[in-house]
Amino acid sequence: MDVENQDVLLEEEEDEEGGEGEEEDGETVLEELEQTIIPSYGAVTNQQALHMPEWAEFNLQPDSLYFNDGQRRIDFVLVYEDENKKEGHKKSFHRKQMRKRQAYQSNLISRALQLEATRTVLDEKCIFVKVHVPWEVLCKYAEIMHIRLPLQPSDLKTHDSAFGWIRKFFSVDKEIIKPEQDFFTAPFENDRLSDFYIQDKDTFFTPATRSRIAYFILCRGEYAIRDNVKKFGINKLLDSGIYKAAFPLHDSRFNHQSQDPTCPNERYLLYREWAHPRNILKLQPLDLVRKYYGEKIGIYFAWLGFYTQMLLLAAIVGLGCFLYGYFTRDNCTWSQEVCDPNIGGNIIMCPQCDQECTYWNLTITCESSKKLCIFDSFGTLVFAVFMGIWVTLFLEFWKRRQAELEYEWDTVEFLEQEEQVRPEYEARCRHVVVNEITQQEEHVPYTTCGKCMRMAFCTSAVLFWILLIVASVIGIIVYRLSVFLVFSATLPRHINGTEAIQKYLTPQAATSVSASIISFIIIMILNMVYEKVAIMITDFELPRTQTEYENSLTTKMFLFQFVNYYSSCFYIAFFKGKFVGYPGDPVYWLGKYRNEECDPGGCLLELTTQLTIIMGGKAIWNNIQEVLLPWLKNLIGRCCSANRSEKILPRWEEDYHLQSIGKLGLFYEYLEMVIQFGFVTLFVASFPLAPLLALINNLLEIRVDAWKITTQFRRMVPEKAQGIGAWQPIMQGIALLAVVTNAMIIAFTSDMIPRLVYYWSFSVPPYGNHSSYTMKGYINNTLSVFAVSDFRNESKPAFHPRFANQTTCRYRDFRYPPGHEYQYHHNIYYWHVIAAKLSFIIVMEETQSG
Repeated sequence: MDVENQDVLLEEEEDEEGGEGEEEDGETVLEELEQTIIPSYGAVTNQQALHMPEWAEFNLQPDSLYFNDGQRRIDFVLVYEDENKKEGHKKSFHRKQMRKRQAYQSNLISRALQLEATRTVLDEKCIFVKVHVPWEVLCKYAEIMHIRLPLQPSDLKTHDSAFGWIRKFFSVDKEIIKPEQDFFTAPFENDRLSDFYIQDKDTFFTPATRSRIAYFILCRGEYAIRDNVKKFGINKLLDSGIYKAAFPLHDSRFNHQSQDPTCPNERYLLYREWAHPRNILKLQPLDLVRKYYGEKIGIYFAWLGFYTQMLLLAAIVGLGCFLYGYFTRDNCTWSQEVCDPNIGGNIIMCPQCDQECTYWNLTITCESSKKLCIFDSFGTLVFAVFMGIWVTLFLEFWKRRQAELEYEWDTVEFLEQEEQVRPEYEARCRHVVVNEITQQEEHVPYTTCGKCMRMAFCTSAVLFWILLIVASVIGIIVYRLSVFLVFSATLPRHINGTEAIQKYLTPQAATSVSASIISFIIIMILNMVYEKVAIMITDFELPRTQTEYENSLTTKMFLFQFVNYYSSCFYIAFFKGKFVGYPGDPVYWLGKYRNEECDPGGCLLELTTQLTIIMGGKAIWNNIQEVLLPWLKNLIGRCCSANRSEKILPRWEEDYHLQSIGKLGLFYEYLEMVIQFGFVTLFVASFPLAPLLALINNLLEIRVDAWKITTQFRRMVPEKAQGIGAWQPIMQGIALLAVVTNAMIIAFTSDMIPRLVYYWSFSVPPYGNHSSYTMKGYINNTLSVFAVSDFRNESKPAFHPRFANQTTCRYRDFRYPPGHEYQYHHNIYYWHVIAAKLSFIIVMEETQSG
């Protein structure tokens, strides 16, 4: 009798003396034990019939990847805490967990897997169960999973690119990381074993493939039947705490080569030639990444690297447009007029809120107008058109690159042949339906009515959370409207604007910055909550395959993130200052709050501020989450194990003390980059430096992600993937929307169109007084006049002795002055501008679609 069974029997004798509560728990345990599954799907009542793992002591070979016999390779590791070492009075509960685990391990052994158990070196509380998949089992499941394996070496000649000589300067030395040999491949079949290229049975299946097969079996290993429902899968056992971890092994330490001469040291090579910061400008060794981590991880880094390379061109053009605006800002005529004491200094603006606000001098906005000249220049218009072309080229070139990777990595036919049904789906297949096409019976987890109910519930849940975000955005808008009154009353607002603080801290600027920071905090909080909700909703949907699961989760998460991140930007770009009426008849939000107005230069600078805060804050927050937290967790773990450095630890125990990557793998990395892609494309007309910031971030992101998965996380289970999944159509949707948003930003948020209309039409006769085309007089022409006597009582500003004799004030709009036949109605300039804006949008849309 092995040690664990002996301990169980002793524990059972002690538990017989327990109270009634223990007896009731014991009855439940026996009920499940009587239905413990064995390979024949029957039930056994005798515990002695269970197969148990072999027990072995650590052989003091820390780099070994084999059982103690040195022959059988470790393909997977399961970790659990010995119930006999646990403290507490829940002995029956611990015994129940132990029996489920024993049944599970017995079932794995019955499936011909080989298990070897070893106690931890540090405290002997944890037990590591090493899993080996024999050759016959590998062949059996390789055929079931339709895994493509080598038939013979490829004799096709490859042609180097014309720019291959440039790539050599940035590529990894081929002597360090040797290129992978190409093979013709085919789905494995046991009956055609002799046709496959088998030189050595130990190396025919790569470690990544062996881990995939082991994980496939572990996900379908049964441990109990309850109410005629099978309970199976390592994931459920992990969730219930029966196992603490399950992972494949890294092949070596990341900073030292293995002492085992047969070890390829791929983890060490990846760290030195890929994840190390000194390789920031080098091309990635994607073939080795794919070999070690699988195609799913490989395709992510391939996409991220390609996206970063394409950003280089956009960053150069964006930087050029920014520098053009910066160096020509002194020639900005309308800004000079704002700052001129003889022009802007004589223009008194109308109050922007009721009663609390007073009149103000246009020169207060001098500094913001200078900054606006940098971003709202002709270069911005050119850059917006360029980015519309760039995003189309990026998506088309990526499709081509993805097709190349599908061919090189043998994933072209993956979805049709290799993808298996999720274990969670299989477990719920209780209903039988007839397939309308094949006329064969199929097992499904729910009826048609049940599926409709699930979809309706999930759709309602998603809409509820999106409406919750909209409610938070409305709350931010209300904050902006109400706090503007406070800032207007408390901040110094002298008529001549000579105070130093007023150059930078105007009520508009204070409101904008504070609202942006609060908006960012709310975004982060809602993100953390919704991530868990989205996973729960997707689990309830019960998608059939892992790809369907990830696509469903991707769609939900992106819809939420899209509204969460971009809603405030859409408000500033397309709603703020657009529906304000005029001082004599202002428009009110919710019937109480007067709508916000833009600065005389427009809302573009505020949109730039919002983008900078959200984009920069998001990058800082993500780096803290991705780098600092895993590093701190591992550091705390090492500090808690004070005697760890004094003992020799095996490879599996070293890996156990690393962090788990989580069930969703690199899902959040994709989400982060696609959200960034939206910032780079949707609102780039307001912030030409966005591609440059994204480029710098991504150069670091590639190495940070590589460093993270190579040094801080356990090795992930290799997975197949044909492409980037649902992220491809999402980016295509963003690209289409980006053309619209940038055209509308130029037309309605920027003052580019009104300035062009003034320059070509209203600066010269018959509308203007200048003899040649000029921007002089633009500010005076675009600010309408309002008679103070026309204020309504509820809008009239409080009495101020400085403005006691004020008869008129100016406001941002195109309306006839008081005393005109159509006073306060839109003038001819307004309709010219509207026609020009609509024409610009149509032309830009047709140009991009063409």
